[in-house]
Amino acid sequence: MKALVYHGDHDIRYEEVEKPVLQNSKDAIVKIIKTTICGTDLGIYKGKNTYMKEGTILGHEGVGIVEEVGDSVSQFKPGDKVIISCITSCGSCPNCKKQLYAHCEDGGWILGHLIDGVQAEYARIPHADNSLYKLPDTINADAALMISDALPTGFEIGVLYGRVKPGDSVAIVGAGPVGMAALLTAQFYSPSVLIMIDMDDNRLEFAKKLGATHTINSGKENVIEKIREITGSGVDVSIECVGIEATLTLCTQIINAGGNVANVGVHGTPVTLELEKLWIKNINISMGLVSTNTIPQIIKAVESGKIDPGALITHAFDLDDILKAYEVFLNASKENAMKIVINVN
Repeated sequence: MKALVYHGDHDIRYEEVEKPVLQNSKDAIVKIIKTTICGTDLGIYKGKNTYMKEGTILGHEGVGIVEEVGDSVSQFKPGDKVIISCITSCGSCPNCKKQLYAHCEDGGWILGHLIDGVQAEYARIPHADNSLYKLPDTINADAALMISDALPTGFEIGVLYGRVKPGDSVAIVGAGPVGMAALLTAQFYSPSVLIMIDMDDNRLEFAKKLGATHTINSGKENVIEKIREITGSGVDVSIECVGIEATLTLCTQIINAGGNVANVGVHGTPVTLELEKLWIKNINISMGLVSTNTIPQIIKAVESGKIDPGALITHAFDLDDILKAYEVFLNASKENAMKIVINVN
């Protein structure tokens, strides 16, 4: 089969590889229909994950059709259309019992990272009963692809960890795919103000279409002053979706006393917190890796028409053109790219 394979820092190749086979009675082999590229894939490409094993197939987000299942798989059968969770969960270890699937003792974020992933024609999915979700016929496959990772990440680590409540004022820093996912899912809780902050005017316009009540270009405006104009003080919840010190610092500067700062961005270097100023504000700062335990809830929300995750998609490529898709995603601002669908024939 064809797949995108990691060969080292800035070295990914689209090449012929062996089709996966069942290795465990709990495995499923899934024929991939659609996959996409995540910011963490770009991090791997850029050499951020130095422990990566050469020859690993990339990708952890996908929609597909079950082709084969192990003897212990009871919830799925060949022919089932499924959403592949970006997180693999055994369902029985102590962390899984707490729905902390991200910290599964025999799983977590392993697809396209520690084992072969889904940017390929076929993929092996360990612990299939707990790591796959049936895709209802009422949900478009493109929209379903956003449920693998982007939506649950924005929802769980941004909105839920941020404790968004009805009537809250919410600011999201970073209008990338996960920031947009937080924007969409924050609307489940009817915040009174929903502010998107970024330096890209095109992305800010996109955010307005997805429900932002206000936008601020942090490269052109004083964010703190602008938020005071909008809310009269600060915000009740600030959600960081970039992953650099400056944006996390901004989130702590705009938060009201008693507020919640939810850090979603993946930081590659240490960050300094101004604890001498923050301790007295009685704020909470949260962070984490998505567990995807909210996928069933998100599926129902998409089925009901509450949100349309397909709105995040801006580009589509065939698997044969996946290297071109990476080029577009690497230059997302220039290309006005948000989420890219890769169709697997």
